Amino acid sequence: MLKRSEEKISFRKIVKMLGPGLITGASDDDPSGIATYSQAGAQYGLSTLWTAWVTFPLMAAIQEMCARIGLATGQGLTSVLKQHYPRWVLYVMLLFSAPAIVMNIGADIAGMGAVANLIVPGIDAAFFSVSFTVLLLIFIVFFSYHKIAAVLKYLAMTLLVYLLVPFFTKTDWQAVFIATFIPHIQFNKEYLGILVGILGTTISPYLFFWQTSMEVEEMNEKQKKQTKIFVAGHRMYRAMRMDVNIGMLFSNVVMFFIILTTGAVLATSGVHKIDTVEQAAQALRPLAGDMAYYLFAFGVIGTGLLAIPVLSGALSYIFSETFNLKMGLDKKFHDAKWFYIIIGISLIAGLSMNYLGISPIKALLYSAILYGLTAPVLIAMIMHICNNKQIMGEHINNTRANILGVATFVLMTVAAVALLYFMV
Repeated sequence: MLKRSEEKISFRKIVKMLGPGLITGASDDDPSGIATYSQAGAQYGLSTLWTAWVTFPLMAAIQEMCARIGLATGQGLTSVLKQHYPRWVLYVMLLFSAPAIVMNIGADIAGMGAVANLIVPGIDAAFFSVSFTVLLLIFIVFFSYHKIAAVLKYLAMTLLVYLLVPFFTKTDWQAVFIATFIPHIQFNKEYLGILVGILGTTISPYLFFWQTSMEVEEMNEKQKKQTKIFVAGHRMYRAMRMDVNIGMLFSNVVMFFIILTTGAVLATSGVHKIDTVEQAAQALRPLAGDMAYYLFAFGVIGTGLLAIPVLSGALSYIFSETFNLKMGLDKKFHDAKWFYIIIGISLIAGLSMNYLGISPIKALLYSAILYGLTAPVLIAMIMHICNNKQIMGEHINNTRANILGVATFVLMTVAAVALLYFMV
């Protein structure tokens, strides 16, 4: 039997090893992602639960490659792309990624404001949206990377509320088990459209850039603590893989429980039309009670506070590496002014969407299209980089990574084609 103190030390060590992978995985379940998963559950009940275990190994494989690129090169993904691909490829990626990320930020800010208004109806949603934006900007600019990473890591724990919601509702666990392991696919436009939406919001391009840059930040942090030059060793690669796998598993488990909650409660009660997170929360209240309602609502705010720094940070890393600007969350504002200015612009631009007549639903649709078009291209380039010994040295892809990478590329390419088909 372990003593309590030994158990606590063991738990602390595990938590300490978690970092970029956990943050990246948790940020994927942002308010816009919650809206997509809620739509899937409300429209099709439990029949999309199987997607959680299908997307997990694919998502984990690509994010592990991105993390490995960061450790092996000491550079962000944009810098590596700039060195090994024509410059126009990078500019096209920037042209597609920047508006997609800004619209994603705008949709998340609007979702957080709307949900906060549900909790405190006396205060306007717009006030909450502005307050959250200012709070996040102060947090990102004035806190060091170490503090930001620590806060984001513990904010990820807010997602655990979604694991609790089904236990406050009547859930048919036998039906859940069957739907999880026996896929029931409907070959119609609407169902296939939901599958494309789930893929697009789960395997998002901004996560590729963030993961790579965060591994570099982690290395820089460790190097500061070393008396001699720090080199990423095999132990660090093993810790990175554990971190990424746990982070992506966590992300997919939360996705599973959101679909489960909305599928078990909303779909079975005849509520099939859900477009936003606040609609999902409102629909849950009369059917599942106040506890489920408040857990769902507070989860949306927590995930928004986690995801928006990741979205804006990813965009700033892309711009900074493209135009050789000083960058890094570990730097003070005066040392990397443009890096933080870009973050500020992305937050203000996202907030401004609410006042320009661009609804969160339209913003999500546009960002999904842009993500869908760029994801297959980026995955192909990541695969190419990870199989290049001149770039990666001994840390090139193994057979398993290549199989999963090719599977992800094929699936995301099919999703992109399907997305365009549905649009036309």
